[in-house]
Amino acid sequence: MTAPMTPREVVAGQARAVAAAWSSEDAPESWWLTAETLTAIAEEDVLLDLAAAIPPDRLPPLLLGAAVGFLVQRRRPALARFYPEPGGRQPPRDDGFRAELVEFARTERDALAQLCATHRYQMNEVARCADVLPVLAAIGEEDGRPLALVDLGTGAGLGLHLDRYHYTYRSEGRPDRTVGERSSAVQLTCEVRPGGAPPVPREPPVLADRVGIDVEPLDVADPHTYDWLAACVPSEAGAVTRFAAAAGVARADPARSVRGNLLDVLGDVVASTPPDALVCLVDAYVHVFLPPAELRRFDRILGELGRERDLEWISVDPLVPLGPEARESVQGLDVPAGWVRDVRRGGVFGVIGRVSIRGGLRTGSVLGRAHPGGSWLEWR
Repeated sequence: MTAPMTPREVVAGQARAVAAAWSSEDAPESWWLTAETLTAIAEEDVLLDLAAAIPPDRLPPLLLGAAVGFLVQRRRPALARFYPEPGGRQPPRDDGFRAELVEFARTERDALAQLCATHRYQMNEVARCADVLPVLAAIGEEDGRPLALVDLGTGAGLGLHLDRYHYTYRSEGRPDRTVGERSSAVQLTCEVRPGGAPPVPREPPVLADRVGIDVEPLDVADPHTYDWLAACVPSEAGAVTRFAAAAGVARADPARSVRGNLLDVLGDVVASTPPDALVCLVDAYVHVFLPPAELRRFDRILGELGRERDLEWISVDPLVPLGPEARESVQGLDVPAGWVRDVRRGGVFGVIGRVSIRGGLRTGSVLGRAHPGGSWLEWR
């Protein structure tokens, strides 16, 4: 009988899995800092001890990485030279980074522990909108009804403005396909891997309503909140620039948000949307972090709501449980066996799935998969 893994072993496995997603053979050089930080958390005792002390449901490797980035920006040690600024370039790889990171963690151990005890990890990666947009637009074209977007785990609400961004989908050997506001401050570029092509629409979908749900909706107009959310973004030049631009859009035109556990408030939120609208629930890297009992409860709630009105659920979530034992879609959809093997070899990607409920009848399918940072998309 195999002995259960220790908290250190579990956290180290999670950190390595996420690091692998940022260090593939075709990874751009700008990803090195994110990959190296997570690898260091898996391998360096001072960092691993800090991460292993964090409750498992608080995403230890990611939360600690965010705490390091936040404190680096506040303290401005020599280590800060490795971190990119919005609109700037990625500082080059430096073999001295690991040693400086370890020393910083040793010196700031108490401050890092305090940050991890008082904050939650919330990665507002606006690039994931490129995974959602084709699905949402296809739903709008098929159905014909106005759409009510309900963003689950909305955080700063950046996903609620996906119709206000400009998208470029690039495929090798094909012309670029673009959609959205060309003058938008948020410019998202996504590589489409060989195979099927996502249904890029001529125009973004028209939204009749937009509302976010989060246990702690976050106001990017608050300086401390903004700084923390910026620290949760991967330390990659494109990511920090996208976040700053999208936060500006959200500040200029705040969308409605509801505070509460999504399982407790979802029914009331759906009821608050226009009755003639098709409700589209969007979940990007939220359900992957729900315990199995809460996943089952969400499924029951979805079934109950689906008996009252038609619904769509778009999910962009890794296979669960997160880490090398991953095997299932959060939506209960069949996924290619090769994808499961890819995860177990060390890698994290979001499975793009769509579940539709019409007249109480539920159908669903897996549409593709995508990089956590939105850099590539593979359509089935």
